[in-house]
This record gives sequence, C-alpha cells and structure tokens, in this order.
Amino acid sequence: MCSIISRTKPVQRALAVTHLLAARADGSSHAAAGRRRLCPGVSTGVHPLPAASRSYCSRMAQKQGLFFRQLFEKESSTYTYLLADTDTRDAIIIDPVLETIDRDLKLIHELGLNLKVAVNTHCHADHITSTGLMKKRLVGLKSAISKFSGATADILLSEGDEITFGKHHLKVRETPGHTDGCVALVSGDQSMVFTGDTLLIRGCGRTDFQQGCAKRLYNSVHQKIFTLPDQCLVYPAHDYLGQTASTVGEERKFNPRLTKSLEEFVDIMKNLNLPKPKKIDVSVPANLVCGVHEV
Repeated sequence: MCSIISRTKPVQRALAVTHLLAARADGSSHAAAGRRRLCPGVSTGVHPLPAASRSYCSRMAQKQGLFFRQLFEKESSTYTYLLADTDTRDAIIIDPVLETIDRDLKLIHELGLNLKVAVNTHCHADHITSTGLMKKRLVGLKSAISKFSGATADILLSEGDEITFGKHHLKVRETPGHTDGCVALVSGDQSMVFTGDTLLIRGCGRTDFQQGCAKRLYNSVHQKIFTLPDQCLVYPAHDYLGQTASTVGEERKFNPRLTKSLEEFVDIMKNLNLPKPKKIDVSVPANLVCGVHEV
C-alpha cells in the first residue's frame, strides 16, 4: 500500500533552521477531489541511496527516505526534479527537457533508480519535454500531465490524484491560469511543492497566451499554494536569476505581483508586454504529443 510521509515537528524545525542557514549562505545550497493512487511496483534487495550532499532539502529528505535532486537546463532556464524512494529506488521525474535527456538518464542509471513516472506540470511553450523519448529508452516508464492540458499522456491527472513512488507520493493540485492544464505537486508531508510556471520565485507565469487568464492564476496561487504551510519549500519550473527555491511564507509576503489585490494583479499582467517565447511554435505542438512531434 502506498503510504504518506509522516509529518514530525523535529523535521519541521530542522527544515526551517536549515533553510535560514542556506539563505545566509547566499544560495549556495539547492534547495511530493479524487483519491486515485498511481502505485508502481516495489523493487527488493537494494541498498539505500547515498545522501545528496549539495542540497539542504536533499539532506532533510534523506531522513525520511526520500532522495531529491534539482537539475537545470540553461537555454530555457528550466528546473527538472528527480525524486526517489531510497529503499525501493522507485523514482519520478518532473519537467524533463529534451536537451538534457542524456544527462538525466545517465544520472538515473548511475543511481540505480527505477523511473516510474515522468510528469509535466503543464504543456510547456519554451522547451520540448523529453518525456516521449524517455519512454522509448526506459521500459515501463509512464508519462503524466493534467487532463485539462489537451496533451497526450499515459496518465491524465486530476485534482487530488497521487503520483506514488515507493512509500512516497506527490498530490496533485490543479492551478490553472498560466495555462488551463497547470498543476502543482505537493509532497505528502507538505514540506515541498513543485509549482511549475504558476508560481515562480518572486514572480509568476505569464497569462497572455495558451488559455492564459490572470484572474484564474491569482486565485489558483491564493487558494491552492498560499494555503500550504509557511515553511513549505517552493520549487518552480524556471528561474532566470540563479535562485533555486523559496518558501510559501516568503512568496505570500514578498512576491511583488501576488501580494497585490486581484484588480492590481490583473492590471500588472495585462501590461507586461513580453516577447513571444522563441520556441512556442515548435514546443507546443511537440508537447501536445509527449514531445515526439518531428523530433
């Protein structure tokens, strides 16, 4: 049976203290209303994975039997996240990018992980996902994306679904606004949330294309993300300033857009005047078919 990561006060205190220390070190450390469960098989006879030494979140997660790694693709400034159960080695990957597929698969092989699910937080416009090609190179791998994305995948996600790997899971929260099919993925103990393009560090995704709606995005953040605990670590799909993570409490207090009233936020988003994403005409059609369109 898939189990939920237990929440303990010592872990919460340690997370808060470690996050403070990491912030003082100028970012040197890097920072899971249906009940359907997506439960992969469990491997046996394996040794625990070693702790990831560079990430404060990885070290804390290791105490819960959760391996965590944040990876970066420089052209689109996209973060990819790899999570695994340290005992069973069942793993999932979030927002993998085509240009870094060899790097990601090499790491998965080196660590002896059994990748179960490759999930996209939405249908991306600035890069092509590597999910489709990954499925061709890893037997049994399943793709996942929101059922409202319009994209093809093995698993179409809805509010409350749980993507399970070993004894851990990420719970789906639908967060439309940047696109119709955006989701946030929350760890079982609510210590981490993977926000895609909905909530960025001191920012948010644009709302001027792909069914974008500023009002929906504002409500999604305030109702689905800002309701998480203050100390919950925020891991976005992108950052353009070298920041790796934030917290719900920080964004609720300091986000320059989402601390405004709804009316002010809508006005801000309407007047951003951003250039069209360079790869949108290629990326969106490819990502609608799991990233394998004319690749």
